[in-house]
Amino acid sequence: MLSISGLTKRFGDKVAVDAANIQIDAPAMIGIIGRSGAGKSTLLRMLNRLSDVSSGQILFEGEDVTAVRGAARRHWQSRCAMIFQQFNLVPRMDVVSNVLHGTLNRRSTLATMFNLYPQSDIHKAIDILDRLGIAEQAPKRAEALSGGQQQRVAIARALMQDPAIILADEPIASLDPMNAQVVMQSLRDIHEEDGRMVIANLHTLDTARRYCDRVIGMRDGRIVFDGAPAQLTTGVAREIYGAGTDFSEAATSTEIETLDRTEPPKVEAAA
Repeated sequence: MLSISGLTKRFGDKVAVDAANIQIDAPAMIGIIGRSGAGKSTLLRMLNRLSDVSSGQILFEGEDVTAVRGAARRHWQSRCAMIFQQFNLVPRMDVVSNVLHGTLNRRSTLATMFNLYPQSDIHKAIDILDRLGIAEQAPKRAEALSGGQQQRVAIARALMQDPAIILADEPIASLDPMNAQVVMQSLRDIHEEDGRMVIANLHTLDTARRYCDRVIGMRDGRIVFDGAPAQLTTGVAREIYGAGTDFSEAATSTEIETLDRTEPPKVEAAA
């Protein structure tokens, strides 16, 4: 479905993403982990075409995404929805209108100016909010909601686009643990129930192991790990987060103990 080959992004002399190669053959929930500045967000922005590619290629179902321009680029961005860490909602606008903004790519300029939506879209928006457990918040201003509720509104807005791929850039970084679990479970349910591909940038190993089918580790712009969550041993984690790390960015002490137990035993040389 999605093939990324040699994908590179340069900012002057700095290489933010260095020749990334990823092959995804079927819808999956994929977590991308690594320290801040590893290139995770830049990778997602290139996939969504919010950021231009310096070199390399993105193919989705045979279409060269890196070549699309103008209306074709906007169409791709509707198929590849983006969820941001800071929600990117209109604070003083009601929740259902924020969700309906997911239809902007297919609406006329006049309808957008006068905030006109067909009843079918309004009903669909409310149904999506109900699915995410926040339908009762539909008439409220977005700014009146908690952070976790606002992120679910952002997910609902993405679903209004009916995308093939959902990209989530640090979707739980600003949330408390309880709301973080609700948001991650919502994304997991969307993947399982709708068969959509979900790619999420995550800070912690624990979250990646709990919710993702596949984990990609990035360090200094390069992909240094690509495999199943069960393969995230202590050695692999140190490769992603750096040798000698205390894993303060990566995991809790309980998780590191789990990783230590799952790492393959070393074979002592015969005397």
